[in-house]
Amino acid sequence: MVGKVAMIGVPMDLGGGRRGVDMGPSAMRIAGLEDGVRRLGLEYEDRGNLGVPQPESREAKNPRARFLFEIANCCRRLRGRVERVLDEGAFPLVVGGDHSIAIGTVAAISSHYHRRAQKIGLIWFDAHGDMNTPDTTPSGNIHGMPCAAILGRGAPELVGMGEVVPMVDPCRAVLVGVRDLDQYEREEIKSVGVKVFTMRDIDMWGMNEIMRRALAIATDGTAGFHLSFDMDGTDPSVAPGVGTPVAGGTDLRESHLVMEHAFESGKLLGLEVTEINPILDERNKTAEFAVQLVLSAMGKRIL
Repeated sequence: MVGKVAMIGVPMDLGGGRRGVDMGPSAMRIAGLEDGVRRLGLEYEDRGNLGVPQPESREAKNPRARFLFEIANCCRRLRGRVERVLDEGAFPLVVGGDHSIAIGTVAAISSHYHRRAQKIGLIWFDAHGDMNTPDTTPSGNIHGMPCAAILGRGAPELVGMGEVVPMVDPCRAVLVGVRDLDQYEREEIKSVGVKVFTMRDIDMWGMNEIMRRALAIATDGTAGFHLSFDMDGTDPSVAPGVGTPVAGGTDLRESHLVMEHAFESGKLLGLEVTEINPILDERNKTAEFAVQLVLSAMGKRIL
C-alpha cells in the first residue's frame, strides 16, 4: 500500500433508475473518511468531485443505453483524473455515484499499466452481474453494463474507453457476491467466460476461501488488481441505503474480510465504492459502514 490516498468523488446519477446516489461522495466525507484514513498514518488528499450533469438537465435519447453520451464523457474525464493520481504514485480511491463510473476508473488503471507492458486483474463485488449490453438490457440503465464494457462487450463508446480492449482479460476478472442476474446476463457471463462466485458459493465455502480463490485469479500474471465494491453486494440489514438493494448479501464481517484480504494481498492497485443512496439510508448508516470498509482495505486491523 502506498503512503498517499487520493480520493475522487463522482456524483454520477445518470446510470440508474432511482435518484440519490449522486450524494454518495458527500455522505462518505460526512462519515469521517478523511479522519479515518489519516489515523492509519496515511496521507490523504480530497481532490473534489468530478462535474456530472444532472438527469433533469438532459434527455435520455437512447432507450437501450440511457445517457450514453453523458456517461461516456464523464468516464473519459474520470480516466484522466485517475491516471494523474497513478502517475504521481498515489493510491486512487474513487467514490460514487452509480456503478457506471467503474468504466472510467478501470480504463485509467488498465491504460496506466498497459503502457508498462503489464496487465491488471479485477475483483467486482456486487449483488448484480452488471454484464448487460444495450442489446440485452431490460432497463437501458448503464449501471447494469459496466462490467461487460470492461470485459469487452457492449457500446463502443464504453468498451473503447481505455488503451486496450478488453480493459481486463475475462480470465483475470472475478465477480463476488452475485445473487441477482437478468435473463440474458447469465448467457453473457457464460459467453465471456468470467468467473463468478455467487452468494451460494460464499454460503458453501466461506468468504475466506472465496477471496483466496478470487485473488489467485485476479493476481495471476498481473501487476495487481482493482477492487470495484458496490455497496449493494452487502446485505440491506447492514447497508440499507443503496441504489438497488437485494436481500441475502454479505454480513458485516464477511464484507470486512473482502477488504482485509485485498489489503493483505499487497496487490491492490485501486479501490472504488459505489451506489450509496443517502435518501434511502438510516442516519448515514451505509456511508459510515462504507468508510469502515475502506479503512479495512487501507490496512486497519482489530489488533
